[in-house]
Amino acid sequence: MTDEVNRIAGLRDPFELLRQATTRMAEAQGEVTELARLRRRVIQELHDGGMSFADIAEQVGLTRGRIHQIKHAGPAPEGAFLGNGSVTIATPLKQEAIRARPVVAIEDVTGAQRLGELAQQFGLTPFYEHIPIGGAIDLNRPNLVVISGPRISPAVADVLAHDSVHQFARAKDGPWTLVDRRSGIVFRSGQDEEPSRSWDVAYLGRLPRPDGKGSLIVFTGIHPPGSLGVVQYLCTRITDLFGELSTRPFSVLIGTEFDPTTHEPLNVEPLTPVYQMEG
Repeated sequence: MTDEVNRIAGLRDPFELLRQATTRMAEAQGEVTELARLRRRVIQELHDGGMSFADIAEQVGLTRGRIHQIKHAGPAPEGAFLGNGSVTIATPLKQEAIRARPVVAIEDVTGAQRLGELAQQFGLTPFYEHIPIGGAIDLNRPNLVVISGPRISPAVADVLAHDSVHQFARAKDGPWTLVDRRSGIVFRSGQDEEPSRSWDVAYLGRLPRPDGKGSLIVFTGIHPPGSLGVVQYLCTRITDLFGELSTRPFSVLIGTEFDPTTHEPLNVEPLTPVYQMEG
């Protein structure tokens, strides 16, 4: 047994032993899941690089059948795009004039749930939290996905300001827009046009944390339906995104045509290239 297991086994308080054993088992299971993901990823990378399963097996002292089994067992490598072991999904509370209590946009609730379901498919445990009114949130945490823009949270606005390509900006007549600085194109939500149309634009990026010790994923539509479109984009393109980016910083703008009644995405497509950043 490891020193940690011996320490827990030696606890005299049975309730404390149960608590610590349960916590350590959860940690160990998370480690096993991530190690399985790493093995599967490395085998795939070696195979894609030209090595046969037999060659890989010979190098690591396993049978070809075992290597083939490992490649198809355990969580898919692209789950690392969202996090390791777990992922925390934060959605903002908003104060509406007609309601006494703060609320979360239904699209954000739905999007967070769908993103959590995607995480579970990769063996990740999803956790959910709300960004309070005022926008205060600790962004210096691993495995964090934030569904929020600069208007809701000053902390998120500071992180978004480090994106040298894509920028949130207010139009002269008031509405928020998204700007691609490389092309100079300004994207405006169809909901802010006359006549209005059921189309929104959203930001998706992985950006450095304020403490410089990792990164976080941030996305938001100019309006809530755009956020739901980003979730659909992630659900359908995460394998491609991970293959292209791994966990390197990037940003892209996403356009979403949605049902005017349900706000469900009907067509989702990138409006810009996926720009990689330094760092």
